[in-house]
Amino acid sequence: MKPKQIFISILAVLFVFPLMGTFAQQAANSGSIEVITTFDYPGTGNSTLPQKINERGDIVGEFIDSNGVTSGFVRFSDGSFSAPIVDPNDTVGFTEGRGINNSRTVCGDYATSDGNLHGFFLSGGTFTEYDVPGAVFTAVLGINNPADFAGTFIDGSGIQQAFVSVGGTLTLFSVPAAVATLAYDINDSKRLVVGYYIDSAGILHGYYRDANGTLHFPIDPSGSVATILFGDNNRNWVVGRYADSSGVTHGLFFVPPNNFFTFDFPGSTFTSLNGISSQGNITGRYVDASGIAHGIIARVRGTPPTTPAGPEMKANVSRSLVAPLNPSPSAWGGAMPAR
Repeated sequence: MKPKQIFISILAVLFVFPLMGTFAQQAANSGSIEVITTFDYPGTGNSTLPQKINERGDIVGEFIDSNGVTSGFVRFSDGSFSAPIVDPNDTVGFTEGRGINNSRTVCGDYATSDGNLHGFFLSGGTFTEYDVPGAVFTAVLGINNPADFAGTFIDGSGIQQAFVSVGGTLTLFSVPAAVATLAYDINDSKRLVVGYYIDSAGILHGYYRDANGTLHFPIDPSGSVATILFGDNNRNWVVGRYADSSGVTHGLFFVPPNNFFTFDFPGSTFTSLNGISSQGNITGRYVDASGIAHGIIARVRGTPPTTPAGPEMKANVSRSLVAPLNPSPSAWGGAMPAR
C-alpha cells in the first residue's frame, strides 16, 4: 500500500535524456553552472532523485524502483552507493533521504498506512525517529553540520507549518496567510533558512528566513507559476526550481535578497537543483522523455549572471496560519512535500 498521493510529491511530469560528457550553461564573460556528471541508483528502471550534498561530496536522496517503491540512498564521494535506506517503521514502501551533513548523519521521512509522514535520523546504522511534539505528520527536510535541522509538520488541527531546531530549541513558523509552509534547509551559521509556501490560491512560492527571524516572500523568478527553494550553503547561495506557464520546469540559482540565474539541462523539460555545498557543488536531477529521473552533480564557476526578482514582502515569524490545510491535490500543485 502506498501513502496518500497528496503527501508524495513531484510537481511536474518527469522527462529525461542521457548525458554524454560535461557541459556548462553560461553567459559571455560571466560565471556558469557546469555539469560534472550524471548518475543513477543501481538497478533497472530506477528513477533517481538526489536531495542534498555535503562538503565531503556525499549525496543523499531517494530512488523509485519499477514497482513504485521509494527508498533512500547515499552516493558517497567515491561514487559508490549505500544499500537502500528503509526506515524500520516504514509500512508502505516509502522512505526518503532528505538531508546529510559532514558527519554523514542522514535525515528524512517515511510513511505509514494512514498516509502520514514521520521524520527520522540515521547515523552509524542506527535509526532515531523524530516527530514534532503533538504532530500527526512530520518531515525532516534538511540538517546542517552542528546537527540543527529543518522541516514541516501538521498538528491535530490540520494546519501545516515549518520548523527549525537550533541547539535543541524548536521554533515553529509560517508565512502569513499561507495554507502550508515548509522549511527545507538551514545553513551552519543559522542565518538562512529556505523553503516554500502555498498561498490561498494553491500557488507555490519560495521564501527565506533571515538571522532575525524575518520572513522574506514571495521569492519568484519572472514568469514563474510555482517556485520552490530546496537548499542553501554557508555562502548564502540557494538552489531550487520553478515552473513556467508552458509546463517547463527550470533549475534555479538564487542569491538573496533578489537575484536569480536559470539553469536547464539540455534536451529536458524538467530540471531541479536540490542541494548546494559551501564549495559550490550542486546536486539535483533532470528527467527524460520516458519519465525516468537521473541525478546531476554540477558546480558553480565564478558568479553566474543574475536577474532581479519582483518586489517582496517581509513579516516577523508567525506561529499560526490563518487558513487550514486544503487536502485537494489541485490546491497543492500536485503533491507535497516537494522533492
